[in-house]
Amino acid sequence: MHITQLNHECLLHLFSFLDKDSRKSLAKTCHTLLEVFRDPLLWSLLNFHSPSELKKDNFLLGPALKYLSICWYSERVKVCNIEDWMKNHFQKDFCNRHQRTVNDFLLEVCNRCPNLLSLTLSGCGHVTDDCILLLLKSCPNLRTLKLENCVRITDQTLEAVALHGASLQTLHVDFCRNITQTGLERVREKRPSVTLRAERSANMIPDSKPEKKLMLEKASRKLVQL
Repeated sequence: MHITQLNHECLLHLFSFLDKDSRKSLAKTCHTLLEVFRDPLLWSLLNFHSPSELKKDNFLLGPALKYLSICWYSERVKVCNIEDWMKNHFQKDFCNRHQRTVNDFLLEVCNRCPNLLSLTLSGCGHVTDDCILLLLKSCPNLRTLKLENCVRITDQTLEAVALHGASLQTLHVDFCRNITQTGLERVREKRPSVTLRAERSANMIPDSKPEKKLMLEKASRKLVQL
C-alpha cells in the first residue's frame, strides 16, 4: 500500500511525528502530501530554537496554532542582552537583524493566530513591551505567558497583563532585569488568580544610561561623606 492511499486523517497523524524540515521535504514529493502540509490542523504547536528558523518556509501560521515557543540558548544571546549603549557597531548590526526577524514574526502571529493559548520566549533579547501588549490584545485566549531572559521587557508588560490578561493563568518573567517589585505587586493586585513567577528578575540590576549611572555614583559618594 502506497502512503498516498491513506486517508487525510492518517496522513496528518503521520506528519505530526516529523520535524518541520522533514514535513517540508515530504510535501515536495506529491500534491497529496502538499495538501497535508498545508492543513492548518497540522500546525497547532510550533517550537523554534533560533531566530534564523523563523525565516524558513517550513511551517504554517494559522488560527489552529495554540502553543508557540521560541527558545534561544546560543552564546550569541549574550550579545543581545548587553545594554544598547555598550554595544559596538558590529554588535548593534547583529542585534538589529534579530530584532526585525523576531518582531516581524510576532506581528504575523498577532495577525494570523488569534487562538494562541501558550507563548514561551526565552533568550529573545529584542522582544519589546509593545510586542507583548499587541499579543495580549490579539490573542484574548492566551493562558500561559513565559518570558525568560528578555531584557527589554519592563513594567509596561506587567501593566499590559493587568489590563488585557483576562484569560491568563500563568505568567513567568524570569531573569528579566528591567522589571520591578512594584510592577509585580501590580499584577498580584489586579490579577490575583494568575500564577506569577519572577525568578531573580526584580533583584537584578536594571539597565541605565551612563549619565544616570554617574549621577548614582555621585549620590553614593555624598552619602559616604555624610
